[in-house]
Amino acid sequence: MNLIPKTRLEAFSDGLIAIIITIMVLELKVPSGADLESLKPTIPAFLSYVLSFVFLGIYWNNHHHLLHAAKHSNGKIMWANLHLLFWLSLVPFTTAWIGEHHQRTWPTVLYGVVLLMAAIAYIFLQTAIVKSEGPNSHLGMALGNDWKGKLSLGSYALAIVLAFVNPWISDALFVFVALLWLIPDRRIERMEA
Repeated sequence: MNLIPKTRLEAFSDGLIAIIITIMVLELKVPSGADLESLKPTIPAFLSYVLSFVFLGIYWNNHHHLLHAAKHSNGKIMWANLHLLFWLSLVPFTTAWIGEHHQRTWPTVLYGVVLLMAAIAYIFLQTAIVKSEGPNSHLGMALGNDWKGKLSLGSYALAIVLAFVNPWISDALFVFVALLWLIPDRRIERMEA
């Protein structure tokens, strides 16, 4: 197996996530007026930005811990990482669309699809790293039964379906997943201690 130092993978990922956040903040439009009332129309876009920023922060944080715990990288890990970064790179687009057309079905559906695919891609990355390290490695044992990951996948899938009923319910599920992950995943940190 061709082992590759993981430092380039970490640096590339950190840089791309920083660019994604920068693109996202540049999508926020300045209000036309100079009074507080002129901020009112920007609230949906700002709230979608905050939620997406939190999601990107969660991915960045967990990605850091995951790669820090890995001993090395290989081609499969690099491609799995690139797959994750692809879905994260779509977050600014879906954030802008849902912010511009809040409480509309299709922007909510697409936002949910991107979040679901990013979660699946993260699981692929975890799986590739554990396969490389070995299922009985410290990392494999630490990841164990990923109940938060499974609950997130189910919540995203449910949010996509419920967007056709009421986008507010979908938004509540997105916020639920973000709050679930705001409490850091300590499995890898405990393994490293």
